[in-house]
Amino acid sequence: MKQMTLEEKASLMSGQNFWNTKAIERLDIPSIMLTDGPHGLRKQGGKADHLGLNKSIPATCYPTAATLANSWDKSLVYDVGQDIGKEARSEKVSVLLGPGLNIKRNPLCGRNFEYFSEDPYLTGELASEMVKGIQSNGISACPKHYAVNSQEHMRMTIDEIVDERSLREIYLTGFEKVVKESDPHTMMSSYNKVNGEFANENQHLANDILYSEWGFDGVVVTDWGGNNDRVTGLKAHNQLEMPSTNGITDKEIMDAINAGSLEESILDEAVDQLLSLIDKVRLDDKESVQVDHEEHHNKAVAAARQSMVMLKNENNILPLTEGTKVAVIGDFAKNPRYQGAGSSLINPYKLSIPFDTLQNSALNIVGYTQGYKRMGGKSNKLLQEATSLAKSAETVILFIGLDESKEAEGVDREDLKLPQNQLDLVESLVKVNKNVIVVLAGGAALELPFADKVQGIIHTYLSGQGGGEAVVDILLGKYNPSGKLSETFPIRYTDVPSSSYYPGHQATSEHKEGLFIGYRYFETANVPVRYPFGYGLSYTTFEYSDIVIDGLSVSFSLSNTGKVAGAEIAQLYIEKVDSRIFRSKKELKGFDKVYLEPGETKRVTLGLTKRDFSYYNPEIKDWEIESGNYNIQVGSSIQEIHLEETVEMEGVTPTVFLKTEYPHYAMANMEHIPDSEFEKILGRKLPPKSWDRHKDLGMNDTINQAQYKNWLGKLLYNFIMLFHFFFKKIGKPLTANNVYFIINMPFRQIDRFTGGTISKKNVEVFLRWINR
Repeated sequence: MKQMTLEEKASLMSGQNFWNTKAIERLDIPSIMLTDGPHGLRKQGGKADHLGLNKSIPATCYPTAATLANSWDKSLVYDVGQDIGKEARSEKVSVLLGPGLNIKRNPLCGRNFEYFSEDPYLTGELASEMVKGIQSNGISACPKHYAVNSQEHMRMTIDEIVDERSLREIYLTGFEKVVKESDPHTMMSSYNKVNGEFANENQHLANDILYSEWGFDGVVVTDWGGNNDRVTGLKAHNQLEMPSTNGITDKEIMDAINAGSLEESILDEAVDQLLSLIDKVRLDDKESVQVDHEEHHNKAVAAARQSMVMLKNENNILPLTEGTKVAVIGDFAKNPRYQGAGSSLINPYKLSIPFDTLQNSALNIVGYTQGYKRMGGKSNKLLQEATSLAKSAETVILFIGLDESKEAEGVDREDLKLPQNQLDLVESLVKVNKNVIVVLAGGAALELPFADKVQGIIHTYLSGQGGGEAVVDILLGKYNPSGKLSETFPIRYTDVPSSSYYPGHQATSEHKEGLFIGYRYFETANVPVRYPFGYGLSYTTFEYSDIVIDGLSVSFSLSNTGKVAGAEIAQLYIEKVDSRIFRSKKELKGFDKVYLEPGETKRVTLGLTKRDFSYYNPEIKDWEIESGNYNIQVGSSIQEIHLEETVEMEGVTPTVFLKTEYPHYAMANMEHIPDSEFEKILGRKLPPKSWDRHKDLGMNDTINQAQYKNWLGKLLYNFIMLFHFFFKKIGKPLTANNVYFIINMPFRQIDRFTGGTISKKNVEVFLRWINR
């Protein structure tokens, strides 16, 4: 560093291009590559772009995080991470941007398919294993998006308003586990603000918590285009801005040092951390890492098998027997939905098609028909063809789900419903054939109004390139389904605790539901659900017995009482008896996936820590245990508890979060939380929810807001939206979503994303015209 000029040091703080850091050849500092890869390597072969407009090189497409989470299998997640990391190293990629571990606050979030769970404990355990697996290859994982990235709408400017207890217990727990258990070399900050400050320049998130409290010693990189004020970000340990800005923000750093508003020692520390990262992950250009793509495909199939969830099996209709006359219906059977869209869009090395695998099976396939228009819309012809075919079969396998436009980076879902044409198809089929098996595809929870009318339901989620083979293996009983839901399926969207507040549409997103995310709400408020957290069926049966608690160790016996081998996911929950404070009725604090032969019994031991009994007290800035009794519950889902014992824990008598002081939270009445009660938890007044339409637009405002200004602003907004609707209309949903991304882009990013082609001065002139 002593040999570097100020200009050279500042230059290292942003990218050389879209995916690479800058090199300084005279000092033998190489450029390293960062690229996308939450569920497979996305290294673009041509011109680079963040949203997947240009195709990437072929790679193994594994099940998404939302799918893998249903396996509850830490060793499986480690192996997937290891394989993806190996493919990254083989392509000279030093930093793999993943995994994503934001909490599924609301099932409408368009990027939920990239995230593990609604539960922070499960999220942290699985994400930690993926990080370990990726980094076992000598490269860096990059957990994201730190923090509270809970919606895609207005994600670059939205201010997530969340109280400190909920921040710690829900949104940061997974990241804390990853940092302390897996030592990631990099971390990606999120676009959004958190309590008034952009995440990449948030002193509390970065300096107070990530670096000081948790001891993170790696590099924080912005999400692509996620920098607001470069100097303020640098002061908050945001060392690397991506992508390149062609020197625009490098100059801002130098100007600040020369003006005395930034100490050069802060830049030196950031450069030192970046050089440490480069030293850890720099790859030998002569090194050759060979990848067996066929082997990885087989592993992708195995991962998909372990992650699919059987939700219903009425009258043991599954597994299907050889020779059964089967009608295959649904566009997804021939054109599977197997991954999400946006920055995680993988170009699969190969792709297994469910219909092809079914045709090569021992079933008697009597025919196939499309059944519905993929992108929605009524077709009596397709409906009649499907109904006619269903009459000729003993059993119908119906492939339905969410199309590509429903789940993608940059946009949130509008509802939890399947397309109406698919629902109409289900209604028609069950009238002519009583044996309908539904195979669902999608990255998150759905409303399933037909659940009581069909005989079987298998949810594949987004199962990667091997999903076609995997689901047929389950249908035929070649593999015993073992997946369980890592999120709750509500009966209807209005039952979701954050439905009254989600998403934040303009200035802020208020997390009024606080701690009560997913099952924490449904269990506490006693609200019925379609399928509870941790639920999933098997072709065999299991029995739990003989629980023993020794200090913080919980052991019990688990037996396979059925006729086929299978794996059971045993889950441990903790419930505080007669709590004085408002809290979730129970919380997941342990799990294990156990494989058992028929008649086999194994002893399972799960360890607890004092932290597992604790809540966060912002007044003392630490965790504490409420003294008293706690029920230790072991079961096969949150609603199927088979063993229970009570333990007494020493702690404190709480003085904060008392039920008497927070009546709505005490009753888990999430629908009508008064501002005054939420402000009491926040410790401050709420900022305005909406934009001030009379205020002039500035660099941190968006093109979306231009629609409320003069004719020029309206013209710009409508022009972009016209392209959005055009691409959607012609059946190009991914392109339509990418156009929509521009609508939510702040004006400050235009000069940086164009590398100065459209300069900051040009943008400021344009804003003056709009503001007239």
